[in-house]
Amino acid sequence: MGEARPDRSAERRRLVLNPVSGGADHAETVRRLAAIHQFPVVETERGGHGVELAKAAAADSVDLLAVCGGDGTLHEVVEGLAAVDALDAVTVCVIPAGTENIVAGDLGIETLGEGFEVADSGETRRLDLGVANDEPFVMSAIAGLPADVSEAATADLKERFGSVAFLIGGLREGFSFDGLEVTIDASGGSAETAWTGEAIAVLVGNLRRLGKNGGRADAEDGLLAVEIIERMPPGEAVREAIEQRFLDRDTPHVRALRTTRLAVDPLGAEPIRFSLDGELREFETVEFGVLPDALRLRVGPEYRPEG
Repeated sequence: MGEARPDRSAERRRLVLNPVSGGADHAETVRRLAAIHQFPVVETERGGHGVELAKAAAADSVDLLAVCGGDGTLHEVVEGLAAVDALDAVTVCVIPAGTENIVAGDLGIETLGEGFEVADSGETRRLDLGVANDEPFVMSAIAGLPADVSEAATADLKERFGSVAFLIGGLREGFSFDGLEVTIDASGGSAETAWTGEAIAVLVGNLRRLGKNGGRADAEDGLLAVEIIERMPPGEAVREAIEQRFLDRDTPHVRALRTTRLAVDPLGAEPIRFSLDGELREFETVEFGVLPDALRLRVGPEYRPEG
C-alpha cells in the first residue's frame, strides 16, 4: 500500500553504514553520496551494532533511516526498530552494499546510486514482516541445509531452479546432510497443514522467490509463503527441480503453502537452526507469524508486491 511522502525539508535523516559488508570497498563512495543527499552517517563497528544504532535513531526522532550494507545489516536495523516499537514512526531505505543484496533486488534497487535516488523520491509502501518467535525478519527464514550448501547454490542455479537450487548445489559440491526431522503445523491462510517427517529444508518467505510452486512471497498479502522440501533420493533432486521450474508441475517432495502461522518443532533433542535474513538462530521450538503492513519501506519503480 502506497503512502503520501513528507517534504524532504521536514525529514530527519540518518544513514546506518556497514563499512565491511560485501567487498568492503564502498564506504568512501557512500559517505560522499550521503553528504550530497543530506544523510548524516553512523557506522556499525561489530556484529549486532545495527540494532543499537536503530534504537538510537528512533530515540533521536529520526523518521527516514537509510541502511547501507547487506541483508543482515537491514535485519539488525529492523530488529532494533521493532524492539523500541518504532516501526510505524520510521521509514526505512535500502542502499545495497552486501554480497547478494536480495532484499534490495526485490525492491527494484540495484546500485548505490539507485538506493539514494529511491531514498529521495521513491514510493513508501507498507510491507509485512515475518516473525520467528519474537524476532522479525524481512526476507526469509531457512532451515535444514547448512550455510555452505546455500553458498554452493549459484545465482544461475537459483534463477533456473528456484528453491531446489540449494539441494542441487549441495549435491554438486558433495556435501552430506543428515536431514531435518520435524513436525510442522500450519494454520491460517489457504489451508491447515500438519506434517511430520524428514525434510531437507524448510523455507519461510516474506519477500523473496522460493521456487516455481511457491512463487514469490508477496510482502503485502498478510501471508507467509512456505515450502517444505522432503527428504528424497539424490537422483530425484534434479528431476524434480526441472519439473517444478520448467514444466510447472507439482512435485511429490515439495509442499508449498501460504499461511499466517507456522509452528516447527524438532523431533529430537537438538535445537533447530534457522537463518533469518542470513543471520543464524537456534530454537528449541519456533512459531512463525506475520505482522501485516508493519514496515514502512521505500521501493524502486520496478517493485511489484507479487513479484
